[in-house]
Amino acid sequence: MTPKNSDRFIVAYNRIDKSLVKLTGMPNHFSFSRRIDKAKEKNALIRHYEEELREFGSLRNAIIHNRTGLNYAIAEPHDVIVEMIEMIEKKLSNPMTVKDLFSRKVHTLQAKESLATGLKMVREKKFNQIPIYQKGRFIGLITANGIMNWLADQKHEDISREIPTLFDVYNHEKRKNTYRFVKSTLSVYEAEEFFKKSILRGNRLEALLITEHGGKDEKLIGIITPLDLLKLD
Repeated sequence: MTPKNSDRFIVAYNRIDKSLVKLTGMPNHFSFSRRIDKAKEKNALIRHYEEELREFGSLRNAIIHNRTGLNYAIAEPHDVIVEMIEMIEKKLSNPMTVKDLFSRKVHTLQAKESLATGLKMVREKKFNQIPIYQKGRFIGLITANGIMNWLADQKHEDISREIPTLFDVYNHEKRKNTYRFVKSTLSVYEAEEFFKKSILRGNRLEALLITEHGGKDEKLIGIITPLDLLKLD
């Protein structure tokens, strides 16, 4: 027999409630709403879905407290609501990390390479950010905007006389702190918050650089840009 929407909803709700108990360590007598208050301090996914979770709490009370019989619930959730709470429960039980979603081969260049090499990569790979290294050490992030600004500030004869390197362009960049290294186990919702908070501070991030433990001297295993986060629900 196909389970009713109210039954599916309650199962997902109870699983979420257990996850909140585990996250917060709060005893069972505390309300679902109080647990959300505590859990959102620690978990970006809870913060992301806070409004929906509070609405689920109200709906759960309507289903449980307004039952008129063992097999009858006065409130039957719509399919969309059931699918949403099941989706959130699945994400909470099996959190997706930045490594899961954004791990890929990272193209880098050496600081001593020419600007022409960087422009070729931007053109062919459609990249807007290029990490540059020197003797195996991370130097910084070359951006498409940075290249454009450097070109705009040069006289035509200066560009022709001496071939500029990527290090020249990087040294010209006024906003060098446009990236942040993050560990591979970071939640994708925490990654999203890094970008949002940087905008509020007036220091917009161009990219999050993923390494296994978040160290800049480790191998890059992925890059996240603001556009990449459109993949999130």
